Amino acid sequence: MSELGPPLLIANPAAGRGRNAVLSPLLAALRARGMAPEVVVTQAPRHATALAREAAESGRRFVVGVGGDGTLHEIVNGLVDPETGEPRGEDLVLGVVSGGSGSDLSRTYGLDRPPKVIARHLDGEATMGLDLGRVRCTGRDGEPRTALFHNIAEAGYGGLVTDLANRLPRRVGGSRYVLATVAAVARFRLVPTTVRIDHTEVSEPLSNVIVANGQFFGGGLRVAPRALADDGRFNVQVWRGRPIDVLRALPDLRVGDHLLREDVREWQSTTVTIDAERPLLLEADGEVLGTTPATIDLLPTPLQIKI
Repeated sequence: MSELGPPLLIANPAAGRGRNAVLSPLLAALRARGMAPEVVVTQAPRHATALAREAAESGRRFVVGVGGDGTLHEIVNGLVDPETGEPRGEDLVLGVVSGGSGSDLSRTYGLDRPPKVIARHLDGEATMGLDLGRVRCTGRDGEPRTALFHNIAEAGYGGLVTDLANRLPRRVGGSRYVLATVAAVARFRLVPTTVRIDHTEVSEPLSNVIVANGQFFGGGLRVAPRALADDGRFNVQVWRGRPIDVLRALPDLRVGDHLLREDVREWQSTTVTIDAERPLLLEADGEVLGTTPATIDLLPTPLQIKI
């Protein structure tokens, strides 16, 4: 048995359009390898956060998220205290099993594979450090909010797209993001925005600000091909184009060629502050957290990810 002990699988019941599509073959593959995982299925929003926190505080070291980036978002906010940035246990290891319409962190690590293949990774010894981002913003209830993210945060047009996508029926699947991207074009205008990073400041009308830890978002769009999730820095991008220009850039986004555009600029930074003439919706890992003004800082490898 691994020194990590048996894994705790926290599973989204909708993963892979029904949990049996992912969870059943995964469990069969893990048990065939002699592993004895414990499984808990989430019952409500933020249930995964409570489960992960309880696991870490009770001494459990190996927690596996079975679902999309929303499930992982909840889990990392349970394993690590958002306010202090400290892990709630020692030497915590996160496992990732791709499911749902958005599983973009798994793509960064090449873990968007069938359950039988992922079982081999979970049974292996290899891990890598995983940086996390911490967002401080104004929640949608008007109160201050602090939350962690593992993949990508964005403010502006992307926040509106995510909000619209989350309102579409789940049966739409991965097409939700594309449909929302089109629908948001008519609802968003460039907003005078100030972005401060480690060594510079930008103040001009912008459509979107992206703060990337991982490389992919939106169900496989390669928004940050130069991002590394263990290098202690964010990949930060500001988009000066109109929403219609962002829409036209979708083919480039699929392969990362949007970085060649004159209306996109990027830097590397450990901190980002965003303030705008009017509040911008801010999302992280596909979850709308609130609005700007926002401060984002990087937590260097509070977790290990099983690869």
